Formats: sequence, structure tokens, C-alpha cells
Amino acid sequence: MWDRAELKSLAKQSLKGNYWQAFCISLVLSLVSGSGGSSGSGGTSERTGEYIARNPDAVIIFLAILFLALAFRLLLGYSLEIGARRYFANLAQFKNIKGYFSFAFDGSNYRGIIFTMLLRDIFSILWTLLLFIPGIIKAYSYRMVPYILTENPNIGAEKAITLSRKMMDGHKFNTFVLDISFIGWYILGLLAFVVGVFFVYPYFYATEAQLYLVLRKNALEAQYCTYEDLNLKREFNGFDDYYRDDYNGRDDF
Repeated sequence: MWDRAELKSLAKQSLKGNYWQAFCISLVLSLVSGSGGSSGSGGTSERTGEYIARNPDAVIIFLAILFLALAFRLLLGYSLEIGARRYFANLAQFKNIKGYFSFAFDGSNYRGIIFTMLLRDIFSILWTLLLFIPGIIKAYSYRMVPYILTENPNIGAEKAITLSRKMMDGHKFNTFVLDISFIGWYILGLLAFVVGVFFVYPYFYATEAQLYLVLRKNALEAQYCTYEDLNLKREFNGFDDYYRDDYNGRDDF
């Protein structure tokens, strides 16, 4: 079992000397993944509905905006999210943090990312429409899908979703507690003219990346996946069997 304080401590270490770059990447990630967004109040939604009812043209405008938002999410948002999460995953391992966005937009990687992320979102929406609480639970079950794709975008949608579900099995509640442990920081951010919230994002995403590394290790040990599934190379060195990720068939490490 992992420890929240240890994950946060490792996250802080990874951000040393990289905070401002991580800050910029976290802004992109929060934008394309919807993190940190606030929903409108019920009263505002009701007034919006009344306005649309009185102005039929508003329906067309609303649908056009919705279409553009969905197109952005599909064509750019998914890959930008995976690229940003790859940055934080590499940062967590103190690895080379270059080429994270180009990786996500490269050929078959791009296609694999779009298909898997779209299927994940469809499943999440369907579960939420069924019942709100099961929707939240499933959102946690699928939490590691983007990180899995940072290592192998072509692992396959069904395999990525199943692997994420197995990784999160027994860890969903603790991950929820980890999430709410940042509330104090977000409150301080709100007090700092609201914009202070954005400065919490690098810390949050760096911690989440550390969580993925722990769950990845557990999944490999439990044989939920192979090293090849995640493009990892296993080496034997003395008495230790260890892995190195980001392996693409090279022996120059």
C-alpha cells in the first residue's frame, strides 16, 4: 500500500528545477482534460434554458459551440492530454522530458490515443447516465488509462481500460482521499485572487504521476500486464530483476 505523504514528497522532488515548465504544461493539461473547471449554478442553467427557449437562434449557436468543443477534444485535446501526462510521468522518473507532445501526435500513436480515450469517455458518460455514484466510481477505475497510453498508445482500448481497472482495484477510495488532500491548497489558491489555484496544478499532476508508477509496479508484479505491454524492457542485473521504460528496441542505455 502506498503512502500519500511519500507520493507528495517524491512529487516535490521531481518539480525541483522544473516547476515553471511543469506549470505551463499543467495549464495545458487542466484546459484539455477539464480539470479545475467549475460548473454553473442551477439558477444560471435555468436562466440559460429560458433564454434559449425565447431565442431559437441560440440553439444553433449552442450546437455549433458544442460541435467545435467536441471536435477540439477529439482532434487535439486527447493527444495534448496524453502528451502532458507523458511529461509528468517522465518527470516523476527523472527522465528526459523532451518530445512529449510530438510523441502523442505521431502517426499510429495519434490514432490509438483518440480511439482509446474516446471509448473511455463514452463508457464514463454511460455509467454516469445510469447513476451518478457508479459514474464517479468508474471514473476512478479508468483514471490510469491516460498514463498507460503515455507508454503504449497502441496497447488497445479494451486492454488499456481493463488494465486501468485492475490497477485501481482496491485503490479507488485511497485515491479519492489523495485528491481531497489537496483541498487546502486549492482554498489557499482561491484566496490568492483565484489564480493561485493554477499554481497547485503542477504539484497535483506530479503526485498523480507518482501514484501511477506505484500502481504500474503493482500491476507488473501481479502479472496484470507484461513489460512489453507498456514498452518496458526488463533486464537482469545480479540478483535484481528490474525494468526500464520508454524502451523502443534500443540498447544504448
